[in-house]
Amino acid sequence: MFKKKIFSIVLAIFIVVLFNSMALASTIALTSAGQSPDAMMVKVILKKMNVEADFDMALKPDAIKDHKALIIVVGGSSKGLGAAGIDQDQEKTRVEKILSIAKDRGLKVLVMHVGGDSRRGILTDTFLEITAPQADHIIYVTGANNDGYFTKIAEEKKIPVEESESIQSLDIPLKKVLGEWGVI
Repeated sequence: MFKKKIFSIVLAIFIVVLFNSMALASTIALTSAGQSPDAMMVKVILKKMNVEADFDMALKPDAIKDHKALIIVVGGSSKGLGAAGIDQDQEKTRVEKILSIAKDRGLKVLVMHVGGDSRRGILTDTFLEITAPQADHIIYVTGANNDGYFTKIAEEKKIPVEESESIQSLDIPLKKVLGEWGVI
């Protein structure tokens, strides 16, 4: 009798721990393309929204496991690349592999550019050219589309886009897109 009670208690604890750990697993992977600090800003916004995301600035392709969505925040930073100990070509290869795995596994891909006009440039545009055509949805902050890049890619590839007036109001399009995808 005593052994059965102990077994029942241990089993109950195991089940609680198992389900709690499963509930804590995030369905969203979050990374940077270009190693700018913009991805960290998106992480903060998601946290304020009470949305968990597995965040890694230099997410490795094999880190994509049971995720349902991938958020790639695009912003080229030569300082960030240097701090990560990689060059532009290594970062391009990493991002291409992540996108390939995400597509193979059926993940939704959200490409974000939150730096506005001031963060657009040759380095950032290099990473946008890799990521934006692969997106299932794009969110950008006002000013980033002054040259019509996002409008053009959206029309050519039939990708829905959302414009946010500021970084602080990114929660609105994020809730919309992630809600439609059923990941929040």
